[in-house]
Amino acid sequence: QVQLVESGGGLVQAGGSLRLSCAASGRTFSSYAMGWFRQAPGKEREFVAAINRQGGTTYYARSVKGRFTISRDNAKNTVYLQMNSLNPEDTAVFYCAATTDYGLTYYATRYDYWGQGTQVTVSS
Repeated sequence: QVQLVESGGGLVQAGGSLRLSCAASGRTFSSYAMGWFRQAPGKEREFVAAINRQGGTTYYARSVKGRFTISRDNAKNTVYLQMNSLNPEDTAVFYCAATTDYGLTYYATRYDYWGQGTQVTVSS
């Protein structure tokens, strides 16, 4: 089992950047592929990015590709989401999640563990 705690959210102006972190408990962090999802008010939770167990393969939603970068440091049990060129449409609660699936997946139902989320607000 793994517990996830997100941090790094906040208020930023359009065009700005934020770096989210997700710290995982336990000693088996490298056994999980990791993902970031987000949920805006009144909308369903949507996939943002995923990274495989060793960090060598990543996958992004079309809406964030080229602006966001997912990475991980298995020695620190942490996954990151660097977000650049933010716009108001990126405003949401961002969640990290862990899956025991070997490959990358953008299906939320395939993720076994979730953090509590961190709010990101982008002002125009």
